[in-house]
Amino acid sequence: MSFFDFNTADQQQSFDLIPKGTLARVRISIKPGGFDDASQGWTGGWATQSQDTGAVYLACEGVVMEGPFARRKVWWNIGLYSAKGPTWGNMGRTFVRAALNSARNIHPGDNSPQAQAARRISGFGDLEGLEFVARFDIEKDGRGEDKNTIKSVIEPDHKDYAAIMGVAPRGGMGNPGGGQAGAPAAVAAPGYTSAAPAGTPCAVSHGNISACVGQTMVWARQRLRMVGSS
Repeated sequence: MSFFDFNTADQQQSFDLIPKGTLARVRISIKPGGFDDASQGWTGGWATQSQDTGAVYLACEGVVMEGPFARRKVWWNIGLYSAKGPTWGNMGRTFVRAALNSARNIHPGDNSPQAQAARRISGFGDLEGLEFVARFDIEKDGRGEDKNTIKSVIEPDHKDYAAIMGVAPRGGMGNPGGGQAGAPAAVAAPGYTSAAPAGTPCAVSHGNISACVGQTMVWARQRLRMVGSS
């Protein structure tokens, strides 16, 4: 068979747009644009500057990780700076905060030290490979044709978050700062154990029930001996 006989080649596939409102876990990658601004801490060449408007952004590509649209790709920008004012940059910061919450299983209302640490990154490179739950949208491209995009992130307070991310549901803001295994600084707060008052069985705290049962039995036997000898 000649390489130049393309009758045996597969036909190209045409994909319909992912429906607006679809929720899916995506992995982000950033296309480096070579723009740096040391005064803002933007180094490493991750940012891109528009030659037309001077706006600065992160050019993002997302890959759907599983489900009926697995391996499908979507492209969008995260705003960093616009000469028109701070709105676009603030929208970008909001998006990144939500993405970190989603990726690291941090409740959006959790302001514990662990949660705050999980929302800090050392640079844009830390966003590379981040996986979070995204809500798909549809917008017009430069040619006026419909295309998929991502404008919002699903955080752990959403009812469908746990099932999509494959993590255990969390009750509200309990376990502040708790996150998925491997998430930077997303560790559970240490348990609090109260001291037992003198002369009484130990105080039961989280995780020490078995120990308390044993201590209580020893205390009871001591009390019985004291009663019998009196």
